[in-house]
Formats: sequence, C-alpha cells, structure tokens
Amino acid sequence: MQTLKLVAVSAGLSAPSSTRLLADRLLQAARYRLAEQEYAVDVQVVELRDLAVDIAKNFVTGFPSEELQEAIDTVTGADGVIAVTPVFTASYSGLFKSFFDLIDPSALTGTPVLIGATGGTARHSLVLDHALRPLFAYLRALTVPTAVYAASEDWGTGGDEAAPMGYRGEGLPSRITRAGNEFADTVAARPSRRTDEDEIVPFEKQLADLRLD
Repeated sequence: MQTLKLVAVSAGLSAPSSTRLLADRLLQAARYRLAEQEYAVDVQVVELRDLAVDIAKNFVTGFPSEELQEAIDTVTGADGVIAVTPVFTASYSGLFKSFFDLIDPSALTGTPVLIGATGGTARHSLVLDHALRPLFAYLRALTVPTAVYAASEDWGTGGDEAAPMGYRGEGLPSRITRAGNEFADTVAARPSRRTDEDEIVPFEKQLADLRLD
C-alpha cells in the first residue's frame, strides 16, 4: 500500500484557534478520501506560532534553527500541502507570509496545495483569490480549484452543520468535503517525486522550467 504524506501549515496565533480547526478538518476530509482509494496517509501539522521567533531570527541572521529547517523540509517534502491562515488587514498574516518567504521558489513546484483562511466576517473571503492563490502561483504549486474560507458565523452550535435558511451557497462541512476530495484526488493522481533530476516527469519538468518571477 502506497503511503502519501500530507502536511498542514496553520498560522493561527491562539491555542486552540479556528485556523488550526479548519486545517484539521481539511486534513481529515482529504484523509478519508484517500483511505477510500486504499492509500495509507501520513499527516503532520506545522504550527507557525511555535516557530515565530525562529522565523524572525532567520531573516536577521540568514540561518534557520534546527526546528525551522525541519518544518521547511517537512513542507517541501510533502505529497500535498494544506495552507491555512487567519486574515489580518484583508490579507494573509505576516507570520504566514514570512514562513513561505523562506521556502525556495522551486521547492513546491507541482505540489498540490489546498488553501484556506479564517476571519471574523465573510467579507474577507476574497483573500483566497487575491492573496493566497497568487502566492502559491509564484511558488509554482498546483492549487486545487476549491478553497475554503471560514468566518466566525460558520462555527458554533450547529452553525457549521449546514447553510443558513435561504442561503444558496454551501455550508462549511460541504465546502470542506468538496475541497478535501479535490485535494486528495489531485495528490493521488500526481506522479511520485523522483530524487534523480533526470527522472522528473515531463509535466513537473515543464513547470520547473517556467519563469514566473
């Protein structure tokens, strides 16, 4: 049985946080989907709040701590990445951006990425398309079509079980399931990574040759 490695990056600042909760639910949805396809799944979560000081020091010294380097290697070595950030000033958090600034622009080439965000109001949901998608396009990742934004009103007693009366969109669980399924299917369909550069599959080689900067 093939084992796939999924990594979630959570930029939530509190413990517990809605950002981590969303990341966990997206991981769970993807894991269920892959289990249905008879894949073994190894899941890991990178909590950026625990690395905040190390990330700041890296920018000053140019050298990552052992813990930070391990987190970077975990993300870049994943078969699929789930990236979730809280929304601050209508964009991703500085901690979230700072972490991905430390990743080599080609390290996530062709890697399936599922993006998510949390915030106090649904009006910030456009952050998914005007901030997060461009970031991962620059990193040459393969971002799945469905992204998930969770506002405060999506959580709570029964509040995230279904869409409100008269609302034509999907409730949070439906969006999580759809996004998780798309992500899992993309991860499963992606060719295995090769250690020999000469053996990179043609599609990934084409992506690696693109100049987006």
